[in-house]
Amino acid sequence: MGLIINKDTHVIVQGGTGKQGSYHVKAMLEYGTKVVAGVTPGRGGNQVGGLPVYDTVREAKERHKIDASLIMVPAPFVLSAAIEAIDAGVPLIVIVTEHIPVKDTMKINALAQEKGCRLLGPNTIGVINCREKVKIGIMPGFLYGSGRIGLISRSGTLSHETASNLMFKGLGVSTVIGIGGDQIIGTDFVDALKDFKEDQDTEAVVMLGEIGGNREEKAAEYLQSCDYGKPVFCFIAGRNAPPGKKMGHAGAIIQGSAGTVQSKEDKLRQAGVRIAVSLEDLVESVAGWRQKD
Repeated sequence: MGLIINKDTHVIVQGGTGKQGSYHVKAMLEYGTKVVAGVTPGRGGNQVGGLPVYDTVREAKERHKIDASLIMVPAPFVLSAAIEAIDAGVPLIVIVTEHIPVKDTMKINALAQEKGCRLLGPNTIGVINCREKVKIGIMPGFLYGSGRIGLISRSGTLSHETASNLMFKGLGVSTVIGIGGDQIIGTDFVDALKDFKEDQDTEAVVMLGEIGGNREEKAAEYLQSCDYGKPVFCFIAGRNAPPGKKMGHAGAIIQGSAGTVQSKEDKLRQAGVRIAVSLEDLVESVAGWRQKD
């Protein structure tokens, strides 16, 4: 059984008839994901990637088993799309869209928690289970080799580079969880660390963090509070970022001494996390651990 998703996860894509949506419907199908339908208001009766398209999530659910929804609609429509999926009882929602108003994300988060729906994102590449060849998201599957290292990341680009470099080292990843780069998200580092702690297919965990916010510090607190039992490695991006300037992601901004690379690394080191100063150093550190293990 895979972590978060597996080969039996049935997926719909809200916004699947758009240019990006239709591309990723086909990419997920080619990778092995059981995408069952697209949902686009006003496009019901059409097809995408050979699959039926429905006007509403409820209509799709009347005809298909649905375990997850990938939301790829424009930012102004994400709130209504997410509410529709949550109200329909979809247990997992992955929101790729970025530039969503903070107030909308807060409403989505609150409703998801109330209804027991798991949320990944917004502004995430999604989640990929490399051992079972299934993904819900926009990552290129060929960069992600199968192995026993769990990966949690705020950044899609860093995920791609790290996973591919691990693969070239003869290592691979079990599951990759993109938590997203926005200020407010659903699943965070702590949630994902808890997932990997219980995952029998994962022997070590890599965290890819960045400046801004306190998610990495919260992860350090969690790791200090428990006997985690697996080695954790981490790289924090943004070492040379000027204070007060947003760097790429909405959540990547330093305020005073909070959210800096130094503050995050210090707390993570105290929790026993192995800190890398570059992606190359990170991959070498993981490879060195594997050779000694």
